[in-house]
Amino acid sequence: MKIAILSNGDANYSTKRLVEEAKAHGHEVDVIKYKNCYISIEPHQNKVYYKGEPLGSYDAIIPRISANMTKYGTAIVRQLEMQGEYVLSKSIAITRARDKLRSMQVLAKYGVDIPKTVVSRNTADIDDLLDQLGEMPVIIKLANGTHGNGVILAETKKAAKSTLQAFYLTNDNGTNILLQEFIKESAGTDIRAFVVGSQVVASMQRKSLDDDFRSNLHKGGSGTPIKLTAKEEKMAIAAAKAMGLNVAGVDIMRSARGPLVLEVNASPGFGIEKITGRNVAGKIIEYVEHNAKRGQKKDRVGA
Repeated sequence: MKIAILSNGDANYSTKRLVEEAKAHGHEVDVIKYKNCYISIEPHQNKVYYKGEPLGSYDAIIPRISANMTKYGTAIVRQLEMQGEYVLSKSIAITRARDKLRSMQVLAKYGVDIPKTVVSRNTADIDDLLDQLGEMPVIIKLANGTHGNGVILAETKKAAKSTLQAFYLTNDNGTNILLQEFIKESAGTDIRAFVVGSQVVASMQRKSLDDDFRSNLHKGGSGTPIKLTAKEEKMAIAAAKAMGLNVAGVDIMRSARGPLVLEVNASPGFGIEKITGRNVAGKIIEYVEHNAKRGQKKDRVGA
């Protein structure tokens, strides 16, 4: 097969691992820096260009779109889909997962358990929002935050009000702000389940190294291998399916009322390989081998 990986750097660990495994499986592989692509748009002549030439045809394309390049990266992916290319993660699924509000709405629609979440653009609603969530503290999130950025723990109603008012005053780009219940029994700890197709191929528990309530590895957290319960495994697969993603990192928190999905990541990092010893990149290449020739499936999420 001829495979393209859309990434902004072949030195990135995840990209390097995909290249290694693709070659180990006997495939030809190119790393395409999507930030250097451009699209020519005219009736019946839409094309993606790279290094001044039309991007050639591939048997499969694996997008690795970074959060800060979501809009442009998904535009490139969308154009390749429209040209009939097989794309592992569809543009609409990446966009859906990157918006925390939209993803929470979709997960709830498909019956996936999540922390209670409320959202409003009206500062007059703050008291009602906090009453809806119940006990303090609460989590305040920017809908487009990533790697734990744009996430704040408000210990008191006064702190929550001040934070929300500051966000509303300074946020002039239309980004939604979410309030979520705080799961105190799992503060600073969560689980990352790496889903490929309809299978969890690796899972780890992440823990903050200090008093930070966020457990992201990007924030200095540590990871250890963990075995999921049957319910957690089923939930992770259901969450990825709800997003329309063939590859996803599903973040789960263990609460007193059972596991809850916190987030679904459309381009999860492969650091989980180092922690678990599982060949995640190899599983992705195998999935591509089995599914690329069947062609692109229609997105049926409907949201």
